[in-house]
Amino acid sequence: MPLSLDRQNAYRAQYARLHPGWRPATEVYEALIRTYLRPGQTIVDLGCGRGGVLEQLGAAAERSLGIDPDFASLAGHRLPDLPRAVALADALPLRAGSVDLVLASWVLEHLTDPARTFAEIARVLRPGGAFLFLAPGAYSPAALVNRLLGPLQRWLVPRLYERQEADAFPVVYRANTRRQIAALAARAGLQLQTLQHISDPTYFAFHPLLFRLNAALASILPRAMAEHLVGACVKPDEAQAPWDNRQADPKF
Repeated sequence: MPLSLDRQNAYRAQYARLHPGWRPATEVYEALIRTYLRPGQTIVDLGCGRGGVLEQLGAAAERSLGIDPDFASLAGHRLPDLPRAVALADALPLRAGSVDLVLASWVLEHLTDPARTFAEIARVLRPGGAFLFLAPGAYSPAALVNRLLGPLQRWLVPRLYERQEADAFPVVYRANTRRQIAALAARAGLQLQTLQHISDPTYFAFHPLLFRLNAALASILPRAMAEHLVGACVKPDEAQAPWDNRQADPKF
């Protein structure tokens, strides 16, 4: 039986009841973004697709731009009034130093040349700006299975998870570990400020027994094998140092 998003979210709610304090990565990501949001900021949603975090942020993200290489996704965006542009992550049609926040949900795993993308993000950010991301971990069980599937991934994932086949993009996981992200950020002149590893045992929950098995497995796997990464890189601003009062994840 395919694992729909509704069923997956129901399992997440069940897991949250069994593990007080745990939250899905999307909720952690939204909460992180809100700690960086300020009135009047310019925000870019990189790889915005048909919607996503900007829908949850609502009026708090009043000056936003959606960027995606897929025109069909932009045309079908669920926020019809959102300014949008077709562009690649490593060639952003924006002036240097013109953006306060760059957001990227489920983008890093698709980057074949992440160094160029990180450099572009650093270029368009204002000093003191931040790059906030949500991505799968490279060593999670789901990522390892994706690697194993190889060319079958584009065909199989929509059938297992009821997604549109056009939305199953190739994954390479070249910016999906703490070490990779820290190195890419430093090379681009950014600082990796926080990185959270968040487990999620719902990706193989095609049956209640599989869910329970994966929930048990999540409790013993090392942190580096968590399903999701939520993090923030900042562009230093020595004059104002607006992020000095934020502390990095103590687990980092």
